[in-house]
Amino acid sequence: MNVVTKSLSADLGNGMYLNPVLRGNYADPSIVRVGTDYYMTHTSYHALPGLIIWHSKDLIHWNPIGAALHENVGDVWAPEFIHYQGLFYIYFPANRTNWVITASSPEGPWSKPVDLKIKGIDPGHLVTPEGERYLVMSGGELVRLADDGLSVIGEPQHVYDGWKYPEDWEVEAYSLEGPKITYRNGYYYLTVAVGGTAGPATGHMVVSSRAVSPFGPWEHSPYNPIVRAASKKDRWWSKGHGTLVDTPEGEWWMVYHAYEKGLHTLGRVTMLEPVEWTPDGWFTIQPGIASHLSIAKPPGAAGPHGWPTEDGLRGGEIGLHWQCSGHLPQKRFRPGADGLVGDGRTEGSPLLYMAGHESYEVQVKVTVQGDAEGRLMLYYNDAHYLGIGASSKGVRHFRSFKNYGAMPCPETSVYLKIRNRENTVSFYFSTDGTAWSKYDKVVEASGLHHNTLGGFLSLRIGLDAAGEGNVTFTDFVYRPL
Repeated sequence: MNVVTKSLSADLGNGMYLNPVLRGNYADPSIVRVGTDYYMTHTSYHALPGLIIWHSKDLIHWNPIGAALHENVGDVWAPEFIHYQGLFYIYFPANRTNWVITASSPEGPWSKPVDLKIKGIDPGHLVTPEGERYLVMSGGELVRLADDGLSVIGEPQHVYDGWKYPEDWEVEAYSLEGPKITYRNGYYYLTVAVGGTAGPATGHMVVSSRAVSPFGPWEHSPYNPIVRAASKKDRWWSKGHGTLVDTPEGEWWMVYHAYEKGLHTLGRVTMLEPVEWTPDGWFTIQPGIASHLSIAKPPGAAGPHGWPTEDGLRGGEIGLHWQCSGHLPQKRFRPGADGLVGDGRTEGSPLLYMAGHESYEVQVKVTVQGDAEGRLMLYYNDAHYLGIGASSKGVRHFRSFKNYGAMPCPETSVYLKIRNRENTVSFYFSTDGTAWSKYDKVVEASGLHHNTLGGFLSLRIGLDAAGEGNVTFTDFVYRPL
């Protein structure tokens, strides 16, 4: 499809960057370096294609190069992305078990998921100097892997009790999760998250422990917590789920996720901060670093970044920037020379695009056929959404719990636009894409997020077709304000 990607990276152009390095709901980052290339993937929930693979040369510019999951195996959380003996592996929990997929290249093709038949979440992979492979799970469980990494040997055993924060700290719950192992200078460094993933701004945090054996005993870092929001006055809240990565030059960095203050609707973004090793063999965030201030960039070449901000939606294949919840986009949407055709008769998810800014406008042209309605929407899940739709009856606003009256519009081809300014959402329509009419309804949408609705999702942009007929979509534009 004819797309335009305008770099919206964290690069400030002066040798510095400003967090986040990846906008949108890209939580639970797992990162691996192979030579001078970095690859990263994240929690993908029910979205398909899932487990999007991102590539970077400098840890700042991230370009999507593929997707590892093309079938619905459940709600996919907190993957572990590794490279071992020439093969890429992604371990991930879904549907009350854990899975593994493999590929010789991060671009794919990826294998079908293999069920490891073990419970627990957030698997972290480790290899001993003797070549034994293990997964460490949330809660401090350790289980042996077969040499090929595609099955487990024996039962998980409890090997780790995490660092405990002071009782008077405001946290959601203890919730030891996201274990990641780094082996360095004879120690296994276990990086975990505690304090609950959402809840209070000060809850989630990154802490560390080390041991000379993966079975322990474990010594907790005197520098804990490594990363944590000090108060709800901070710009970045619920900072946790950290993973260490080194550069070819020997620098160390940490990726983690966080909510932006007051913007839970955007989900958890990916953050990056530099790490230093202390004389006593522990790691900390470098002194003087603050996540809300600019930071000197890592070494490495800049490259393309992010999703297309414009998509003509004509011809070609449906791009990776489009996903559906619970099924692949092709179930309901098909590309064509005249536009992307959505089938209103087939039940399923809207076509979803990841919003990443506190304020933005999004617009698309819809052409309706038959008794169909073309919709532009903000979508949390099937029970919570809002938007603007066009049909032969005119243009109307809708919400998951209420339908509103239609305003007259004589054309079957209409431009629809949503403006979201810090969760205040307004709706517009036009017959030519230049002169806009405002629909007489403005919505305050700040409550559409995990702390009120559950699911750890975000408010995504959606295209949908409803009713007895088809809708053709063209000329999609996403514009940060």
